[in-house]
Amino acid sequence: MTEPVLIFTERGIYCPAGDFHIDPWRPVARALITHGHSDHARPGHGAYLSTEAAAPVIRHRLGEITLETIRFDERRQIGRATVSFHPAGHIPGSAQIRVEVGGEVWVVSGDYKLAADGLCETFEPVRCHAFITECTFGLPVFTWRPQQEIAAEINDWWARTAAEGRHCLLGAYSLGKAQRLLALLDPEIGPILTHGAVENTNAVLRAQGYALPDTHHVTPDLDVKAHPGALVIAPPSALGSTWARRFGRASTGMASGWMRMRGVRRRRGADRGFVLSDHADWPELHEAIRQTGAERIFATHGYTEIFARWLNTQGYQAEVVPTEFGGEDDAAEGTEDAA
Repeated sequence: MTEPVLIFTERGIYCPAGDFHIDPWRPVARALITHGHSDHARPGHGAYLSTEAAAPVIRHRLGEITLETIRFDERRQIGRATVSFHPAGHIPGSAQIRVEVGGEVWVVSGDYKLAADGLCETFEPVRCHAFITECTFGLPVFTWRPQQEIAAEINDWWARTAAEGRHCLLGAYSLGKAQRLLALLDPEIGPILTHGAVENTNAVLRAQGYALPDTHHVTPDLDVKAHPGALVIAPPSALGSTWARRFGRASTGMASGWMRMRGVRRRRGADRGFVLSDHADWPELHEAIRQTGAERIFATHGYTEIFARWLNTQGYQAEVVPTEFGGEDDAAEGTEDAA
């Protein structure tokens, strides 16, 4: 009987041949991490392996851990398994993890998107026999417009609000979405202010060489009146809080794939909703799967049942795999950093 490349356990995705887990949600001896969001990079593991680009943020978030790094596309032997990390296009440093055992190749996608955003490493399709895919937005209704169109809408909203003498508060999770928005903003409109959670992450990514415009950290002693017409980027949980009330009669916005659904913006209490996601939309999910050449597909976190059923009608061998991913980003509307 052929040994399985990966199996699904109560601790997470496990490779028997290499004795390691991928993005485990329970403490394990050795964890390979796709990216730094808290639902994928959790504390408590004995040893970690991530891309060089993801490592600084993971250390920033998890503190003193035993963390090795690997370059994109570098192959490494772990036990009887050969592993390599390939760009996922989700956030800076994010990776898909390729695992080969006895000539059979499986790929764990983590979270991903295909469209280049000008900030993080662009998705790289990896040929494999089995593909473990997210399907956060695995419904036909989720189709994203070009990024530059959304950027123009955000900048127009900011310019109009600044002309009225008000601030703009824009909700976005602190790792990934906030920095992507910063790269899309027009700094000529006015100053850009940031919540501490966002600014701390900015500092880590700037030190790595990611290009971000100048920002001002909103500290308790910051005089907001000295920054008229500013745009403020903060985690969604900060909107409507005591922290946000210092900005007075501000206009609030949310940048999220969930803004594509009716009622979400209203529940969030935002004036404007901008449909911008760091996850693949419906067409991208199918294109990514097609490019892998895989026949076996495992659907995780998202519209798993619907997505797997649809894939089966298209000739794939698809099934659902329960995971504990989806706690920080677009996968979880309502969490602190949801977007």
